[in-house]
Amino acid sequence: MAAKADIPNCVIGDGSIFDGRFSVNGSILIEGKFTGDIRTDDHLIVGPSGRVRTDIVARRVTVAGTLIGNIAASEEVTLLHTGKVLGNITTPRLRVEPGVITEGKVTITSGEDGRVRELIEQA
Repeated sequence: MAAKADIPNCVIGDGSIFDGRFSVNGSILIEGKFTGDIRTDDHLIVGPSGRVRTDIVARRVTVAGTLIGNIAASEEVTLLHTGKVLGNITTPRLRVEPGVITEGKVTITSGEDGRVRELIEQA
């Protein structure tokens, strides 16, 4: 049995379509189609059958499906081998499996949001 932390608070299942603004207190798994705005203070997972068009703001993000939009994760982004991302990624930690397809700018912040350029120029 999965640990409680591994179970999403909310699921948009395969075959479901959501269009609008969605805010989740906890984690969310998207296996259907999602278009709009989404925010969570926890983990957002785009499952293998997930098709998402939005900018994501979350603590952790895992992409195994298709995402068109930017990702801002305060802790970590994981792109699984079936993942496809068209958009920018900003995070302190990025994990990428072989097979991922992505296009966009990647910014690794090391927890220094907004100061990345300044820190590099000072080095």
